Amino acid sequence: MAVDRNTELLQTIEPTVVALIAEHRERRKDWYFHEMIPWERGRNFTDEPWDESQCTISPEARTSLVLNLLTEDNLPYYHHALEHYLPETSVWREWSGIWTSEEGQHAIALRSYLLTSRNCDPYELEDDRMATMRAGFHPSLGEPAELFAYTSAQELATRISHRNAGKLSDDPAAFEIMRHVAADENHHFMFYRAVMSALLEIDPSRSLEGIYATLARFQMPGLSIPGFLQRALDMARAGVYNLRIHHDRVLQPLLTAWNVEQLTGLTARAAEIQQKLMELPGRVLQQAERFEKRYAAT
Repeated sequence: MAVDRNTELLQTIEPTVVALIAEHRERRKDWYFHEMIPWERGRNFTDEPWDESQCTISPEARTSLVLNLLTEDNLPYYHHALEHYLPETSVWREWSGIWTSEEGQHAIALRSYLLTSRNCDPYELEDDRMATMRAGFHPSLGEPAELFAYTSAQELATRISHRNAGKLSDDPAAFEIMRHVAADENHHFMFYRAVMSALLEIDPSRSLEGIYATLARFQMPGLSIPGFLQRALDMARAGVYNLRIHHDRVLQPLLTAWNVEQLTGLTARAAEIQQKLMELPGRVLQQAERFEKRYAAT
C-alpha cells in the first residue's frame, strides 16, 4: 500500500468529510434498544432450558436474525480495519468513533431480543459467536477507493438484509429493532457513498480501479461464521438477501449514484475498467437467474 499517496488523498477530502459528519449528526437521531425489547417475555434459562418449541418466529426468520447478529458481532475487526486504513487525523478519528459507537448498539439489541424472546438456542449462539470472533475478519483493501467502495456496498447490503429480516419475523418487536438498525446502516451508507463520490471527483481513473476491484469480488463479511453458506442460502431462498437483490438494490444503485457510465477524462486502463463495471450487473443478474431456476426446479 502506497501510504503517503493514499494519506495525501484522504487528507485532501477532509473538508468534505467534516461536512458529511455534520450532516450525519443532524440526520441520525439517537435511539435506545431497551425501549424495544420485550423484556416481559424473558425467563431463566437455567430453570427453564431452551427448546425450539418455545420459538415464536419462523426458522427462516431465526436464521436471518442470527446470521445478521453474528455479522454485527465482528465489530472489533471492522473498527480495526478503519483504524488501519484511515489517517490518524482528528476528522477521520472522529468518524471512526461515531461509526463504531452506533454500530455497537446493533449486536446488543439483536442479542437481547433473540434471548429474551427465546428465538435462538443460547448455547449455540454463544458458541458461534466465539468461533466467529476467533476467526476474525481481515479484509485486503489496498486503496482508499477499495475501502470506501466496500463500506458503501456493505452498509447498503446490510441495510437491506436487516430490514428484510425484520419484516420476515412477523414480530412487532423484531420489526421495530431491525427498522432502527437498518436506518443506522442507511446513514452510514450515505456517508461512505459520498466519500467515494469525493474520491471520484479528485481521481476518477484510480477510483474506478478501486471500485471494480471491490465490487467484482464483493462478499458480505460473514464467511467465518459457522455454517455460513447454508445459512446464506436459506436467507437467499427466503428473499432476505440474494443475488437478484444484490443486483437490483446494491450494484445498480451504486453505479448510478457514482455516475460511473458518464465519467470522462479517464486513462486507457480506467476506460476499460469502466466498461467492465458496466457489464458487472449483467453477469450478476445471470447468476441470479441460474440460482432461481435451480431453486424453482427443487
